[in-house]
Amino acid sequence: MSRTRFAADRKLTSRMVLTMFLIGLLYVVFVGLLVWALGDSWPLVVVIAAALFVLQFWFSDRIAAFSMGAREVTPEQAPELHGAVDRLCALADMPKPRVAIADTDVPNAFATGRSRRTSLVCATRGLLRRLEPEELEGVLAHELSHVAHRDVAVMTVAAFLGVLAGLITRMALWTGLGRSRNNQNAALLLVPLVSAVVYVISFLLTRLLSRYRELSADRSGALLTGRPSALASALTKVSGQMARIPTRDLRQAEPFNAFFFAPAFSGHSLSRLLSSHPTLEQRLDRLGRLSAELGRP
Repeated sequence: MSRTRFAADRKLTSRMVLTMFLIGLLYVVFVGLLVWALGDSWPLVVVIAAALFVLQFWFSDRIAAFSMGAREVTPEQAPELHGAVDRLCALADMPKPRVAIADTDVPNAFATGRSRRTSLVCATRGLLRRLEPEELEGVLAHELSHVAHRDVAVMTVAAFLGVLAGLITRMALWTGLGRSRNNQNAALLLVPLVSAVVYVISFLLTRLLSRYRELSADRSGALLTGRPSALASALTKVSGQMARIPTRDLRQAEPFNAFFFAPAFSGHSLSRLLSSHPTLEQRLDRLGRLSAELGRP
């Protein structure tokens, strides 16, 4: 990443590179299968898929912000939020991203953007209403760490490739899979099967990366502010307040869990393999150990 005062994380960088390599390798195999299955029809599917990918890459930040109800605000509209972001960006020696507020009572925050120039940091009204200034700065430092490490862009692309597998399969089936009847029947069975495998593997790889990047952002954000206890307090408060939010609101927020500071549902009933975040206990334990390290002479 470009130099900032956020603590560099080589393990995160290597995991991002490995994740993108493995997902890219999956798609080389997948596209090869489609070329075999579609015969003369494959250029149309590839062109449409490429166009969808380009649109997703260039407009993913706007799509995500719109989907989550984020509205960009000026310093006059949200002076405390802008003030906190200004202080952290000056401390981190990084460009200031756009600042937004999501009009929901679900206490959370997220960052989007394919680059620092297009990045956006958003806090919900529920978060702003519940957190103390030091806790809010801890959460914002966590989100700015995602921007500095550029893992938001990697997550966006990696997650979209899984969705793209399903779209390509549908388009392939619509074209009639233009080969002989025997090959067509085989392709009708094989393409959806391989597509499902590609989607599952992509999903598991992005979940694995998502869990690690949250731990990395916790550490980097806490090191920047020098107050791991403030971030731990915010994390405990946000996780505890989720139980008081109506289930309907949590369900609406759940699809965006991978981008949130804390998941809308804690996921105690879900396998850790499927979780977008580490457990609350794991995050608090890491922050507690970091706090002890910083307290040593």
